[in-house]
Amino acid sequence: MKIIVGLGNPGKKYERTRHNVGFMVVDELSYLHQTPWKKSKLGGMISEVNLNGEKLLLIKPLTFMNASGECVRAVMDYYQADIQDLVIIYDDLDISVGKIRLRQKGSAGGHNGIKSIIHHLKTQDFNRIRVGIDRPEHGDIINYVLGDFKKAEQSLIIETIKRSASAIEDFSSQPFLEIMNKYN
Repeated sequence: MKIIVGLGNPGKKYERTRHNVGFMVVDELSYLHQTPWKKSKLGGMISEVNLNGEKLLLIKPLTFMNASGECVRAVMDYYQADIQDLVIIYDDLDISVGKIRLRQKGSAGGHNGIKSIIHHLKTQDFNRIRVGIDRPEHGDIINYVLGDFKKAEQSLIIETIKRSASAIEDFSSQPFLEIMNKYN
């Protein structure tokens, strides 16, 4: 089984914001494979996709971004999942809109959701897909990440979400390193 966690904030208010691209990617996978979301006792929403003989457990933590690690730890423990089968999908200010970067480990880079996951898993060695949201030219970072994408960015972010979902689908049958080489 693969554990695929999209990071975001729960609630209608945050639904289409830059900070919620992780949720958008797992929502895309759930939509493509017509699998429902169910509230879990583990602190998130869960949807199960069966693909290429592999179960993909899609997760949207409901703990808000800064406490994402609580849900991720609970899911990993409950399913006794191997860290190599985990992928975290999240927004990255240092990558342009329309780009994704896949990595197998690394620091939080200032991302509070990733800080929480590193803290709860006690390792930086987990697969991740970083989805570019760009940095604001000026202004407050918090308002920027909690804001919607500009109209001119809409088609680009939709393509990026679909490409990220494709990478996850490929991960159902290929090692993450191969996926990195294909999508980076």
